[in-house]
Amino acid sequence: MNAVQPITNTSSATDIPSGGIRGLLMRLWPTVIAYSVILAAVIVVTGLYGATDYVGPDNDDGMRLVEVRDFLAGQGWFDLMQYRLGLNGGTLMHWSRLIDLPIASLIWFFGLFVPRETAEAIALGIWPISLILPAMLAMAVAGRRIGGVAGMHISLGLTALAIYTGNRFAPGAIDHHNAQLALVATMTAMLLDPNRRGWSYAVAGIAAAIAIAIGAETTPFVAAVCLTVAVLWAWEGKDFAVAAQSFGLALAMMISMLFFATVPPRLYSMVTCDNLSLGYYSLAAIGGGLLLFCAMFASGLTTPLRFAALAVIGAGVLGSAVVIAPQCLSDPLAGLDPMLVELWLRNVSEAKSIFALARGEAFDIGAFYAAGLFGIAVCIFRIVQRDRVQIHLVLLFLLAISWAIALVQVRGSTFSNLISILPLALLIIDLRRISNSDSENVAVAFVYVMTVLASVPAAWAVGGGLISLQMQNEAQKKASEPAKEKTCASREALAPLAGLPVGVVSAPSEMGVAILRFTQNRVLSAPYHRNQGGMLTELHIGMAEPQEAEAFLKGAGITTLAFCPGDPQTRQLAKLKPGGLYAQLGKGNIPSYLEPVSKAADAAVQFFRYRPATN
Repeated sequence: MNAVQPITNTSSATDIPSGGIRGLLMRLWPTVIAYSVILAAVIVVTGLYGATDYVGPDNDDGMRLVEVRDFLAGQGWFDLMQYRLGLNGGTLMHWSRLIDLPIASLIWFFGLFVPRETAEAIALGIWPISLILPAMLAMAVAGRRIGGVAGMHISLGLTALAIYTGNRFAPGAIDHHNAQLALVATMTAMLLDPNRRGWSYAVAGIAAAIAIAIGAETTPFVAAVCLTVAVLWAWEGKDFAVAAQSFGLALAMMISMLFFATVPPRLYSMVTCDNLSLGYYSLAAIGGGLLLFCAMFASGLTTPLRFAALAVIGAGVLGSAVVIAPQCLSDPLAGLDPMLVELWLRNVSEAKSIFALARGEAFDIGAFYAAGLFGIAVCIFRIVQRDRVQIHLVLLFLLAISWAIALVQVRGSTFSNLISILPLALLIIDLRRISNSDSENVAVAFVYVMTVLASVPAAWAVGGGLISLQMQNEAQKKASEPAKEKTCASREALAPLAGLPVGVVSAPSEMGVAILRFTQNRVLSAPYHRNQGGMLTELHIGMAEPQEAEAFLKGAGITTLAFCPGDPQTRQLAKLKPGGLYAQLGKGNIPSYLEPVSKAADAAVQFFRYRPATN
């Protein structure tokens, strides 16, 4: 027997009853639709209950809406400048129109029948909910391919829990992370096709190209998918030739189409590492093309020669990367100003590493990393036991890459938690069978229940929260602080801006997106790494002594300054520089060049008109 067996399904796909509810629930599409509709209904009902805004709580949700509004107002398809963000001239954003387009289309359509704000609310509710179906379908296909009907249902159940307990598919969540999750699930499912059908791998190639075009976060995962396909071809040769050809051709063609469809001609030669540009386009097209060529002409070679050909492909892709995009081989945020790293990036929750979490939020580690680590351990154990080796090798590689990324930035854990569902579903199937065959064995039943719970990241989150409460951890006492932060950026807090002439507002970065959304002002700072100049200027304004701060205000053309004592960054700057402008404003010492704007007594934000001193 080979050490690596082909992927095989563990149950017959033809053994399906012809009618009745039970028969429908053993078929793919009826089952997926049933799960998706129920999940969507639960999310909508629970999401709308007590909702105060139709936009998600993440800054990216609000910024996406601003971008879509500009697009609907006539800003060009290729023009991704955010003219109201940053220093004079604006900030070139790195997001894709591929997400803007469907949201804008929904807003335009509903705007034919209802007022614009209502149309936005409906569209922002529909878009994330609509992505539940493709995500659930992909996980159902993956579960069915490796575990039959039982695998399909367990995968759907665990995926539904992951989607419900997360916030990526909730109404208003219009950043691109939900689409990325659906694409990651699709690529994984297609790589698990036991019959090596060309269409499965063509779909994987198309999904890989779209994932790259939507956002750079999935680039390491896409690279892992490409390497998996290449190694499978080198190992299996002719049996895998059609699959490899389909993947390589689909990837090369789709990435080419998306490059020319979304990148403006003037930027064809520019290499950026945070979005689709010449760097990622050329590497994907070259890699896909070389794989297609080798699969067509080298599949009949011996296994050692195929691996030698694979080494040539790897050398070609790596050489191209060194020549075309050497900067993308390192951390894409390596060029971030050290001040921004210290005062901003280290405080971004989704960008924290496991070490940063261990220092301040240790009880949250289980929710982000435990399920993925459990899945990795299960894969290794199965491989050692020679149990469905190829399935677990593929899942192990994809899962390990995602989990390793999560160690560096915690936001990668959404991918590792999702992929871990598949090996854990197979484990749950086996434990369930053992438990059913020996129903009197309490130990087996206990292991089965604990395995199911350990497969759910939310269970780890609840456990960590309970332990934290029992220990009265200091971090738990700070749970009320985000509420203060949100009031700084609410519509009510920003209401005084409506009575001022439109101009340039200097405000903490966490307020920037809300100012763009609720007003027509230009804002100096918002939490986006491409806006380094604006963010640094706002930090210098807050830390500089009042006399020096005026020079920054004047140089940046500021007309209004926003001071929110409850903003975490504002408190940090005031503590760091007691003589700085923010610290002085907190003490009630207002420089002569700042004129307070009248506000409600309980307002979170104090606005000041900037009045340059006359010489």
